[in-house]
Amino acid sequence: MDRQGGTDFDDAIANVEMFTDLDPEVRRRIAAAAVPRTYRKGQLLFVEDDPGESLIVVRSGAVAVFRTSSSGERALLHVVRPPGVLGEVALLDGAPRSASVEAIERCSALALSRTAFLELVHANPRILDSVLNSLGSLIRRLTEQNTDHVFLDLAGRVAKTLVRLAGDTAAPMVTVELNQSQLAEMAGGSRQSVNQAIGTFAGRGWLRTEGRRIVITDIGALRRRAGMTG
Repeated sequence: MDRQGGTDFDDAIANVEMFTDLDPEVRRRIAAAAVPRTYRKGQLLFVEDDPGESLIVVRSGAVAVFRTSSSGERALLHVVRPPGVLGEVALLDGAPRSASVEAIERCSALALSRTAFLELVHANPRILDSVLNSLGSLIRRLTEQNTDHVFLDLAGRVAKTLVRLAGDTAAPMVTVELNQSQLAEMAGGSRQSVNQAIGTFAGRGWLRTEGRRIVITDIGALRRRAGMTG
Protein backbone atom coordinates (compact mmCIF):
# COMPACT_ATOMS: atom_id res chain seq x y z
CA MET A 1 0.00 0.00 0.00
CA ASP A 2 1.47 3.40 -0.89
CA ARG A 3 1.63 6.17 1.64
CA GLN A 4 -1.16 8.21 0.06
CA GLY A 5 -3.43 5.18 -0.02
CA GLY A 6 -2.59 4.45 3.61
CA THR A 7 -3.47 8.01 4.65
CA ASP A 8 -6.75 7.88 2.72
CA PHE A 9 -7.65 4.56 4.30
CA ASP A 10 -6.83 5.89 7.78
CA ASP A 11 -9.17 8.83 7.17
CA ALA A 12 -11.94 6.54 5.90
CA ILE A 13 -11.73 4.33 8.98
CA ALA A 14 -11.56 7.32 11.34
CA ASN A 15 -14.85 8.65 9.91
CA VAL A 16 -16.76 5.40 10.57
CA GLU A 17 -18.87 5.71 13.71
CA MET A 18 -18.02 2.15 14.70
CA PHE A 19 -14.33 3.04 14.98
CA THR A 20 -14.43 6.71 16.01
CA ASP A 21 -13.64 6.12 19.69
CA LEU A 22 -10.73 3.76 19.07
CA ASP A 23 -7.14 4.87 19.56
CA PRO A 24 -5.54 6.23 16.35
CA GLU A 25 -3.00 3.39 16.33
CA VAL A 26 -5.80 0.79 16.43
CA ARG A 27 -7.58 2.54 13.58
CA ARG A 28 -4.35 2.50 11.57
CA ARG A 29 -4.12 -1.25 12.07
CA ILE A 30 -7.68 -1.67 10.83
CA ALA A 31 -6.94 0.49 7.79
CA ALA A 32 -3.77 -1.48 7.09
CA ALA A 33 -5.77 -4.73 7.05
CA ALA A 34 -8.47 -3.37 4.71
CA VAL A 35 -8.56 -4.04 0.96
CA PRO A 36 -9.78 -1.36 -1.51
CA ARG A 37 -12.65 -2.18 -3.84
CA THR A 38 -14.48 -0.28 -6.58
CA TYR A 39 -17.99 -0.95 -7.89
CA ARG A 40 -19.72 0.44 -10.96
CA LYS A 41 -23.32 1.63 -10.83
CA GLY A 42 -25.66 -1.37 -10.92
CA GLN A 43 -23.00 -3.85 -9.75
CA LEU A 44 -23.86 -6.22 -6.91
CA LEU A 45 -21.46 -6.15 -3.97
CA PHE A 46 -22.95 -9.40 -2.67
CA VAL A 47 -26.27 -11.27 -2.65
CA GLU A 48 -28.36 -13.06 -0.05
CA ASP A 49 -26.76 -16.30 1.18
CA ASP A 50 -23.28 -15.35 -0.01
CA PRO A 51 -20.62 -16.14 2.61
CA GLY A 52 -20.56 -13.45 5.29
CA GLU A 53 -16.83 -13.03 5.24
CA SER A 54 -16.16 -9.29 5.45
CA LEU A 55 -17.12 -5.84 6.67
CA ILE A 56 -17.41 -3.23 3.93
CA VAL A 57 -16.82 0.48 4.54
CA VAL A 58 -18.39 2.76 1.91
CA ARG A 59 -15.92 5.52 1.02
CA SER A 60 -17.77 7.21 -1.86
CA GLY A 61 -21.00 6.80 -3.80
CA ALA A 62 -24.01 4.92 -2.46
CA VAL A 63 -25.34 1.37 -2.19
CA ALA A 64 -28.83 -0.05 -1.68
CA VAL A 65 -29.51 -2.92 0.71
CA PHE A 66 -32.45 -5.09 -0.35
CA ARG A 67 -34.09 -8.49 0.00
CA THR A 68 -35.74 -10.51 -2.74
CA SER A 69 -38.85 -12.66 -2.37
CA SER A 70 -39.25 -16.12 -3.89
CA SER A 71 -41.29 -14.50 -6.68
CA GLY A 72 -38.48 -12.07 -7.47
CA GLU A 73 -40.05 -9.00 -5.87
CA ARG A 74 -37.53 -6.66 -4.25
CA ALA A 75 -37.85 -4.80 -0.97
CA LEU A 76 -35.34 -1.98 -0.54
CA LEU A 77 -34.33 -1.81 3.12
CA HIS A 78 -31.72 0.89 3.38
CA VAL A 79 -29.40 3.16 1.42
CA VAL A 80 -25.84 3.42 2.71
CA ARG A 81 -23.58 6.38 1.97
CA PRO A 82 -20.15 7.30 3.34
CA PRO A 83 -19.03 6.69 5.99
CA GLY A 84 -21.53 3.84 6.36
CA VAL A 85 -20.70 0.17 6.78
CA LEU A 86 -22.17 -3.14 5.65
CA GLY A 87 -21.86 -6.59 7.16
CA GLU A 88 -21.41 -5.92 10.89
CA VAL A 89 -23.31 -9.08 11.78
CA ALA A 90 -21.07 -11.20 9.57
CA LEU A 91 -18.06 -10.09 11.59
CA LEU A 92 -19.50 -11.77 14.66
CA ASP A 93 -21.26 -14.89 13.45
CA GLY A 94 -19.78 -15.58 10.00
CA ALA A 95 -23.25 -16.61 8.78
CA PRO A 96 -24.37 -16.11 5.16
CA ARG A 97 -25.46 -12.64 4.05
CA SER A 98 -29.04 -11.83 5.07
CA ALA A 99 -29.58 -9.29 2.26
CA SER A 100 -28.22 -8.22 -1.10
CA VAL A 101 -26.38 -4.97 -1.82
CA GLU A 102 -26.21 -3.08 -5.12
CA ALA A 103 -24.24 0.03 -6.02
CA ILE A 104 -26.75 2.71 -7.04
CA GLU A 105 -23.88 5.08 -7.83
CA ARG A 106 -20.29 4.32 -8.73
CA CYS A 107 -18.62 3.76 -5.39
CA SER A 108 -15.36 2.89 -3.69
CA ALA A 109 -15.09 0.87 -0.51
CA LEU A 110 -12.76 -0.87 1.90
CA ALA A 111 -13.25 -4.55 2.77
CA LEU A 112 -12.06 -5.94 6.09
CA SER A 113 -12.10 -9.75 6.14
CA ARG A 114 -13.57 -11.54 9.13
CA THR A 115 -10.27 -13.36 9.65
CA ALA A 116 -8.35 -10.08 9.82
CA PHE A 117 -11.01 -8.61 12.09
CA LEU A 118 -10.81 -11.49 14.57
CA GLU A 119 -7.03 -11.19 14.68
CA LEU A 120 -7.39 -7.49 15.49
CA VAL A 121 -9.97 -8.21 18.20
CA HIS A 122 -7.65 -10.65 19.95
CA ALA A 123 -4.98 -7.94 20.07
CA ASN A 124 -7.42 -5.06 20.73
CA PRO A 125 -10.58 -6.27 22.55
CA ARG A 126 -12.02 -2.76 22.60
CA ILE A 127 -12.82 -3.13 18.91
CA LEU A 128 -15.56 -5.59 19.84
CA ASP A 129 -17.29 -2.95 21.98
CA SER A 130 -17.41 -0.66 18.96
CA VAL A 131 -18.96 -3.37 16.79
CA LEU A 132 -21.58 -4.18 19.45
CA ASN A 133 -22.53 -0.50 19.67
CA SER A 134 -22.96 -0.43 15.90
CA LEU A 135 -25.17 -3.53 16.04
CA GLY A 136 -27.29 -1.82 18.69
CA SER A 137 -27.87 1.09 16.31
CA LEU A 138 -28.78 -1.35 13.54
CA ILE A 139 -31.34 -3.11 15.75
CA ARG A 140 -32.89 0.21 16.78
CA ARG A 141 -33.22 1.26 13.15
CA LEU A 142 -34.89 -2.01 12.15
CA THR A 143 -37.25 -1.79 15.12
CA GLU A 144 -38.22 1.75 14.15
CA GLN A 145 -38.87 0.68 10.55
CA ASN A 146 -41.15 -2.13 11.72
CA THR A 147 -43.00 0.29 13.99
CA ASP A 148 -43.47 2.74 11.11
CA HIS A 149 -45.32 0.08 9.10
CA VAL A 150 -47.76 -0.33 12.00
CA PHE A 151 -48.38 3.28 13.02
CA LEU A 152 -47.72 5.41 9.91
CA ASP A 153 -49.84 5.62 6.79
CA LEU A 154 -48.09 5.31 3.43
CA ALA A 155 -47.68 9.05 2.93
CA GLY A 156 -46.12 9.29 6.39
CA ARG A 157 -43.71 6.46 5.55
CA VAL A 158 -42.78 8.15 2.28
CA ALA A 159 -42.11 11.42 4.12
CA LYS A 160 -40.01 9.67 6.76
CA THR A 161 -38.04 7.75 4.14
CA LEU A 162 -37.21 11.00 2.36
CA VAL A 163 -36.10 12.61 5.63
CA ARG A 164 -33.83 9.65 6.37
CA LEU A 165 -32.36 9.75 2.89
CA ALA A 166 -31.70 13.48 3.22
CA GLY A 167 -29.57 12.81 6.28
CA ASP A 168 -28.52 15.28 8.92
CA THR A 169 -28.32 18.53 7.01
CA ALA A 170 -29.26 22.15 7.47
CA ALA A 171 -29.24 22.88 3.73
CA PRO A 172 -32.41 24.57 2.40
CA MET A 173 -32.61 22.05 -0.46
CA VAL A 174 -31.50 18.42 -0.53
CA THR A 175 -31.32 16.19 -3.60
CA VAL A 176 -32.18 12.52 -3.11
CA GLU A 177 -30.67 10.28 -5.78
CA LEU A 178 -33.41 7.66 -5.71
CA ASN A 179 -36.08 7.00 -8.28
CA GLN A 180 -39.71 6.53 -7.34
CA SER A 181 -39.63 2.75 -7.79
CA GLN A 182 -36.81 2.48 -5.27
CA LEU A 183 -38.61 4.88 -2.94
CA ALA A 184 -41.72 2.67 -3.18
CA GLU A 185 -39.64 -0.35 -2.16
CA MET A 186 -38.28 1.49 0.88
CA ALA A 187 -41.64 2.89 1.97
CA GLY A 188 -43.41 -0.43 1.52
CA GLY A 189 -46.06 0.66 -0.99
CA SER A 190 -46.96 0.36 -4.65
CA ARG A 191 -45.26 2.70 -7.09
CA GLN A 192 -48.62 4.23 -8.00
CA SER A 193 -49.47 5.01 -4.37
CA VAL A 194 -46.02 6.43 -3.67
CA ASN A 195 -46.23 8.56 -6.84
CA GLN A 196 -49.51 9.96 -5.53
CA ALA A 197 -47.89 10.86 -2.22
CA ILE A 198 -44.97 12.49 -4.04
CA GLY A 199 -47.43 14.43 -6.19
CA THR A 200 -49.24 15.66 -3.09
CA PHE A 201 -45.99 16.75 -1.46
CA ALA A 202 -44.94 18.51 -4.68
CA GLY A 203 -48.27 20.31 -4.85
CA ARG A 204 -47.68 21.63 -1.33
CA GLY A 205 -44.23 22.89 -2.27
CA TRP A 206 -42.32 20.41 -0.11
CA LEU A 207 -40.34 18.91 -2.99
CA ARG A 208 -40.03 18.64 -6.74
CA THR A 209 -38.99 15.82 -9.04
CA GLU A 210 -36.23 16.13 -11.62
CA GLY A 211 -36.12 12.98 -13.71
CA ARG A 212 -34.83 10.19 -11.45
CA ARG A 213 -34.09 12.60 -8.60
CA ILE A 214 -36.19 14.17 -5.88
CA VAL A 215 -35.29 17.65 -4.65
CA ILE A 216 -36.56 18.31 -1.13
CA THR A 217 -37.38 21.99 -0.61
CA ASP A 218 -39.10 21.87 2.79
CA ILE A 219 -37.65 19.10 4.93
CA GLY A 220 -39.36 20.53 8.03
CA ALA A 221 -42.78 19.92 6.47
CA LEU A 222 -41.81 16.33 5.62
CA ARG A 223 -40.62 15.78 9.18
CA ARG A 224 -43.94 17.01 10.54
CA ARG A 225 -45.89 14.81 8.09
CA ALA A 226 -43.83 11.83 9.28
CA GLY A 227 -44.57 12.61 12.94
CA MET A 228 -40.90 13.30 13.64
CA THR A 229 -39.93 15.79 16.31
CA GLY A 230 -36.74 17.69 17.06
